[in-house]
Amino acid sequence: METIVLKFGGTSVGTIERIEAVAKIIKEAKKEAFPIVVVSAMSGETDRLINLAKEIDDNPPKREFDALISTGEKVSAALLAMALHKAGVASKSYSAAQISMKTTSQFSKAKIINIDFTKIEDAINNDFVPVITGFQGITDEGDVTTLGRGGSDTTAVAVAAAMKSLRCDIFTDVDGIYTTDPNLVPEAKKLDRITMEEMLELSGQGAKVMQVRAVEFANKYNVPVRVLSSFAPGTGTLISLEEPNMDDMEKAVVSGIAFQKDQTKISFQGVKDSPGIASSILGPIAAEGIEVDVIIQNISNEGRTDFTFTISSIDRDVVEKICNTQLQDLDFNNLIIDNNVGKVSIVGVGMRSHAGIASRAFQALANNNINISMISTSEIKITLVINIDDVNNAVKVLHHEFELDK
Repeated sequence: METIVLKFGGTSVGTIERIEAVAKIIKEAKKEAFPIVVVSAMSGETDRLINLAKEIDDNPPKREFDALISTGEKVSAALLAMALHKAGVASKSYSAAQISMKTTSQFSKAKIINIDFTKIEDAINNDFVPVITGFQGITDEGDVTTLGRGGSDTTAVAVAAAMKSLRCDIFTDVDGIYTTDPNLVPEAKKLDRITMEEMLELSGQGAKVMQVRAVEFANKYNVPVRVLSSFAPGTGTLISLEEPNMDDMEKAVVSGIAFQKDQTKISFQGVKDSPGIASSILGPIAAEGIEVDVIIQNISNEGRTDFTFTISSIDRDVVEKICNTQLQDLDFNNLIIDNNVGKVSIVGVGMRSHAGIASRAFQALANNNINISMISTSEIKITLVINIDDVNNAVKVLHHEFELDK
């Protein structure tokens, strides 16, 4: 039987009225293919649970923390199953543990290993729409884990991949993917279609519509994804597995501008330039499951170099501790930790066939007195690290420079 995975975010199931509206969307989707549903916790619920934990302990045991914040999705899944029954659609709610969604044991940042979809298939074969809790899984030892913020997207794509579903539809409170955040740039345009490669870069560089790991999963297992609103009708944005044709590439050199403000820049100044220095610095950080993004190593001068990289500010305390303990014996002159930085990224598959995109971006920023401290490039992305106070203006300047409002 052909299936389609429908994922509903927190705002989509934020009230009983919204849950009943979602039940109608699911009932309508059943006309296209048999729906498998994944839900987030009701809007604000996860934050409420986090605050409760912090009232007891600012640094609660990770196992208990995950056990607590995973409860929100169980509430919304059960309520939605009730709403579906009321709408005349047979349904059963399932926790990730009940469908044996196995993950690694890294609490709050767990990764999906595999899914036993026997129960999902049994539900479908008996005409029950399964409603599955997103954002969570279970270890071989039986401990509940969570997948990190936005993890319900990853759950949905993983289920779609396991079930070889027709498509995975991600329902949110926006009607698709925009050229940049429309709250910052009102002229931002909704994209009807974007490549998986572009979406991977946009998500990785701060676009919050989809969790980057969900896009990675979709790309790896060839799952078509559509992002659309549960609040208003529309076709949303299709994240395509196919590259656009050359005519499309000529029209759209840049597809979008992403940005992140929660960044910290770590600089080891005057570090001894010897083989393995990058591994010595980044190895202990990677061992803690912390992602490092922009990395710059200067040309060696008299056997010394500067080694600089960026991390999410949420990991700042852990990285600073590593720098001051495990990396204390490294031969370097100075350690600088700068919280006053942000990243702006220009993304587009059309950039492959167009020269001069970087120089246009640099000149546009220079004309607006915006200084660049770090630059990282790939075939379809240019990432610029700048002062955090300049991020909003830089996004507006670059959006205008590349005429993304037209």
